[in-house]
Amino acid sequence: MSQKQLKEAFISNLNGTTLLEISLGLSLAPLYLLCRGLLLILYYLRYGKLLSSRKCGLLLDFVVLISPLLFSCTVLSPVIFFIPPVIAAFCAGIFSKIYSQRKRDIGVSFRQIVNDFQKTYLDPEYVPSITLFRVFVNVLTSISILAVDFPQYPRRYAKTETYGTGVMDLGVGAFIFGNALVCPEVRQKSCATQPKFSYLTRQFFSIWPLIFLGVGRLFSVKSIEYHEHISEYGVHWNFFFTLAFVRLAASLILTIFPKNKSWIVAMNLAVFYQLILNATSLKMFVLHGSNGKDTRVGFLNANREGLVSLFGYLAIYMASVQVGLYLLKRRNFVKDWIKAICFLILMVLVLFVFLHLLQVHVDPVSRRMANLSYCVWVVANCLTLFICFVVVDLVLVFTKLLVNGSSVPCCWNVIQPAHSSKKRDAEAVPVKRESKLLHVCLISAIDKNQLLFFLLANIMTGIVNIMIDTIHSKTSFTLCVLHLYMFFNCLIMYILHARNIVLKFW
Repeated sequence: MSQKQLKEAFISNLNGTTLLEISLGLSLAPLYLLCRGLLLILYYLRYGKLLSSRKCGLLLDFVVLISPLLFSCTVLSPVIFFIPPVIAAFCAGIFSKIYSQRKRDIGVSFRQIVNDFQKTYLDPEYVPSITLFRVFVNVLTSISILAVDFPQYPRRYAKTETYGTGVMDLGVGAFIFGNALVCPEVRQKSCATQPKFSYLTRQFFSIWPLIFLGVGRLFSVKSIEYHEHISEYGVHWNFFFTLAFVRLAASLILTIFPKNKSWIVAMNLAVFYQLILNATSLKMFVLHGSNGKDTRVGFLNANREGLVSLFGYLAIYMASVQVGLYLLKRRNFVKDWIKAICFLILMVLVLFVFLHLLQVHVDPVSRRMANLSYCVWVVANCLTLFICFVVVDLVLVFTKLLVNGSSVPCCWNVIQPAHSSKKRDAEAVPVKRESKLLHVCLISAIDKNQLLFFLLANIMTGIVNIMIDTIHSKTSFTLCVLHLYMFFNCLIMYILHARNIVLKFW
C-alpha cells in the first residue's frame, strides 16, 4: 500500500466511543479554564498585582489551557475518566486557599456571601461563555485534525464510518452550532431593518470566503494527492462548503419564518428529514450509492454524504439560533443566570432521554447522514459544554468578589457587587480594569481571528502530513510536533491581537 492508502485506511472504518466518555470529556476545557482563573486570582492575592506581562500571559494560557487538552486526547486518553475529578479537586484546593486567605468579608458567613453573590450585577452586554464555547471548539478541532493522523490519538475519538459517536463527529456539529450562536440574526442584525432581497444579497456575498476556502482545499488536496476520507463528505465536497450553504440556507429561512420560532423549524426539519431517510431509499443512496455498489459516478453520487447531510446540519444551525436568542436575553443579576442554567440543564436531560429513545427505536447516531439522532446528540452536548462554561464563569465571579481588585480575562465583568453598606459599594470591581487584561488573553486573540485560526490549522496539518510519516511516529516525537503546531498557531493569533489586527475581508 502507498503512503496515501495507508493514511486513508488509518482513519477509515471506525466506530467511535461511548456517549459517557464524550460527555465526561466535555468538562475538561471548562475545568482547565477554572484552574487558570483561580491561579490568576491567587497570584493577585499573594503578590498584590495583576499578571500584566504579555509573554507570561501567553505562556500561562498555553500551558494551562492548550497543552492539557492536547495531552488529554493523546497519551492521557486511557485514564480520561480520572482527569476531571483530579482537576476538580485541584481547583477546590486553590479555591479553599483563596477563601481562607481573603481580606474581604472576614467574619461574614458563607451563606451570607452566597446570598450577596446572587444579587451581584453583571455586565448584561457581554456573555463570555459564548466566546469561550466557540474558541474551545475551534481549539479542540484544530488539535484533532492533526492528532488523528498520529497513532497516539485513540481511534475511538476519530470520525466514525457510518454509525457511532466519536469526538471528531461531535466537533463537526459543534462548529456549526458555534457559528449560529453569533450569526447576524442572533445579534439582532436581521432583515427587519432592511429589504429582504438586499439582506439576502448581503448574506450571499458574506459567504464568499468559505466558498473560496472550499475550492482552495479541493484543488490543493487533488493536486498533491493528499489522503482524504471520501465517505466524510464525498469526492469534491468539504466542510467549508457545508458551512457556506448552511449559513445561506438559514438566512433564507429566517427571512420567511420568525427567528424566535427557529426551534420549531429545526425540529420539523430534523424529523421530516429522518422520516425521508427511513421511508424512502435515501438512506441506501447515502450509504451505498444509486447502484447499491458504492458508485461515485456523477456529481450526486460522488458527493452524496456532503449534500444530503446539509439538512441535518441546517437543523442544528436553526436550533442554535434559538439557543443564541435565549442566551442573549438581558440578564442583569447572577440569580438570573442561575435560573437560566437550571432551564438549560432540564433541556439537556430531555434531549438525552429523547436521544436514548431514538437510538433504540429509530436510528443510531450517524454523522455521515447527520440524522435526527446526530442532531439531538450534538445539541445536547453543546448545551452541556455551554452550561459548564457558565458555571465556571460564575465560580470565577464569586471568587473575584472575595479578592477585591482581582481580575480574570474573558470572564464576566462585575458592574456592581451586592452589599448593604455604601462603603462596600465603593469597592466595586471596575470594568475598565478587566478590559485592560484582554490583550494578554489567548482566548481573546483566537476569538478575534477564528476563521484564520481554523484555516492556519488546516494548512499546517497538510504541511506536517506531507513532511512526516505520522502513522509510525513515536510518542515523544508526536507530542513535540503537536505542541509546536499548536504553539505556532496560537502565537500568530496572539501577535495579531496584540497589534489589533483582524483579518476579515467580508
